[in-house]
Amino acid sequence: MAKLVYELNQSLDGYVDHLKMGPPRPDLFRHFIERVRSLTGMVYGRRMYEVMRYWDDDLPDWDAAERDYAGAWRNRPKWVVSRSLKSVGPNATLVGNDIAAVIRELKVRFDGEIEVAGPDLAGSLTDLGLIDEYRLYLHPVVLGGGKPFFVGPRPPLRLAASDLVAEDVIRLTYVPA
Repeated sequence: MAKLVYELNQSLDGYVDHLKMGPPRPDLFRHFIERVRSLTGMVYGRRMYEVMRYWDDDLPDWDAAERDYAGAWRNRPKWVVSRSLKSVGPNATLVGNDIAAVIRELKVRFDGEIEVAGPDLAGSLTDLGLIDEYRLYLHPVVLGGGKPFFVGPRPPLRLAASDLVAEDVIRLTYVPA
């Protein structure tokens, strides 16, 4: 049975904004390459999927690490939750209705970890009781505003692990209490 894991980079004050936090340093980027390779697949909302589609096309100025990440990302199945999109790219499946049933079926059908990316989608899946773990990649920056990691109240959580994954980035893993 697969585990559904919500994970994103976040500032010390609880916001997610990859543009304001800047690109990850090489040690953290290597961690994310290996992380994507280890995933069974990913579930995205429309906005996050549109951000991640950046990795569908090879760009001439990419270095070897960026090409590695793109290759790993392309090889993983993706499920995109959207009522407005009419189609999705390669290795992706559009989920328009009954997200709860689709996610439950994915969890039963697959083993390993399926990543959820996007605060709004994760909030909906939390409300449905479907998120198994929350992984916060805590960066030493304060953004002062933006999109919060948690979009609403959450049930109590219990710290399951903490890891230093890069020189100054800590991953906190929480599970429902």
